[in-house]
Amino acid sequence: MSVTLSLRVPEELAAELDRIAKETERSKSFHVQKAIESYLKEQADLQIALDRLHDSSDESLSMDEMRKNLGL
Repeated sequence: MSVTLSLRVPEELAAELDRIAKETERSKSFHVQKAIESYLKEQADLQIALDRLHDSSDESLSMDEMRKNLGL
């Protein structure tokens, strides 16, 4: 099932979306959906990284230890 969303974007962004949709022969909705999916995945990855950064029980390595482990 899909849901209809409405949003306002600057004219320049709308024009770029139109251009890309025509160039790729895909709908504007397709490109907006892919952009949202990508954004949400990046936000989830960022949250995981921030959670790990602030978790004092999460083991960390120094740059020297990492190089040694990688044989560099």
